[in-house]
Amino acid sequence: MFFIPDLLVYDFDGVMTDNRVLIFQDGTEAVFVSRADGWGIAQLRKAGFKQIILSTETNRIVSERAKKLKIEVHQGSSDKAKDLVAYCQTNGIDLTRVLYVGNDVNDLDAMCLVGYPVAPADAHPDVLKIAKRITRTNGGEGVIKELSEWLLPTKLTNK
Repeated sequence: MFFIPDLLVYDFDGVMTDNRVLIFQDGTEAVFVSRADGWGIAQLRKAGFKQIILSTETNRIVSERAKKLKIEVHQGSSDKAKDLVAYCQTNGIDLTRVLYVGNDVNDLDAMCLVGYPVAPADAHPDVLKIAKRITRTNGGEGVIKELSEWLLPTKLTNK
């Protein structure tokens, strides 16, 4: 991979999860995430990459996962493109230097703004059409770990 971004942006549902939710009788929710993605995020952080989660969902699950991964999270986004532009302006980041991993139609506008849109293998067909790169893995199955292998030398990702 030749594009080295200044910011990595991840959608949560469908990228870090398989887009399913388990709802218990008491109303609490659970999702499955890949530990491999946690490893990938840690390695990317160690290499100095700035990373954020940008999610439409407002959910404690997203907050707790972000906390565990030591990654910034922005939740409750009703307009991801607008929120991404505001974030980049505030932080002095050129949108053409952003890599955005998204899987569904609510990611499309934001993905069209960035220099390098990426989609999981099982993303919505419209997202797959605009992606510059499509992962071999589906959402929730190590998408970010795969991304880390593209961006980092092998010695960092295989320790």
